[in-house]
Amino acid sequence: MSVKILIKRHVPEGTHHGLTDLLRKMRSKTLQQPGYISGQTLQRVDDPTECIVDSNWRSREEWNQWFRSQERTGIQTEIDALLGQETEYAVYEYL
Repeated sequence: MSVKILIKRHVPEGTHHGLTDLLRKMRSKTLQQPGYISGQTLQRVDDPTECIVDSNWRSREEWNQWFRSQERTGIQTEIDALLGQETEYAVYEYL
């Protein structure tokens, strides 16, 4: 069953440029992953320090493989260090 992953980040002022570079790097790797369908990055209109990535995967197992991969965790570690806090994840299944 396909899943939607919502990835929430709080982006302190002055870090947007660095985050954009890391998200592009992450996205280029994600595009090569088995089971990846699509994704988009959104910035909240009334709070520009909040950023959401909406990622769609063919299955939870394929998402979990990517989530646990060294490739992803390496980039994610850089993102969390830049932002000064951990990224939040929520996994949803379609009904």
